[in-house]
Amino acid sequence: MEKKRKIFTIPNLLSAFRICLIPLFVWLYCTKQNYLWPAAVLLLSGITDIADGFIARRFDMESALGRVLDPAVDKLTQGAVLLCLLPRYPVMLMLLLALIVKEIQNGVTGMMIIWKKGLVCGAERHGKAAAFVLYAMLTVHLVWYHIPIQLSDLLIGISFAMILLSMLLYAVRNMKILTGKQAETALEKRYISDKSGG
Repeated sequence: MEKKRKIFTIPNLLSAFRICLIPLFVWLYCTKQNYLWPAAVLLLSGITDIADGFIARRFDMESALGRVLDPAVDKLTQGAVLLCLLPRYPVMLMLLLALIVKEIQNGVTGMMIIWKKGLVCGAERHGKAAAFVLYAMLTVHLVWYHIPIQLSDLLIGISFAMILLSMLLYAVRNMKILTGKQAETALEKRYISDKSGG
C-alpha cells in the first residue's frame, strides 16, 4: 500500500506541469491575445493528461494524490478556458454552470461514498467522452476565431448535452453505490477501494 502514498511520481509531476500550463494559457489568451498558441498549450495539456493516465496504469504508479490531482487539474483547466472564452461567447456560461453543478454533485456524493463504503470512485467512459467533446469544442473556438454563430451554438449545445447526460449517469451510479444496489465485487474491480490504501 506504500506506493499509493507516493507523491513524486511521473504522473503526479505531469499533473503539476499541467497546473503550470493554466496561467500560461490565460496569459497568452488575455494579455498577448494570441489564439493559436493558447490552443497549442491546451493541446499539450491534453497530451500530458493522456500520458499521465497511461504511465500510471502501465507502470503501476497510481497514487492517492494522483487520483485527486488529475481530475482537479482537468476541472481547473476547463474552467480557465471557459472563463477566457466567455466574454466572446456568452452562451458558454451555461457550460460553466453545468460543470460547477456536476462537480458539486459528484463531490458531495463521492465524499459520502468514501465515508460510508470506503471507496474512491473512478471516472466512467461517459465522463471521459463528455470531457473529450468539451475540449474539442473549446479548441475549435480557439483556433477558429470567426466561427459562425450558428455552428458555435450547435457545438456548445452538444457539449452541454453531454455534460448533462454524464451528470445524470454519475448521479445514478453514485446513488446505486450508496444504497448498496451495486455489487461489491463489481465495485472492487472498477474502483480503487479500502481507505487505508488511499
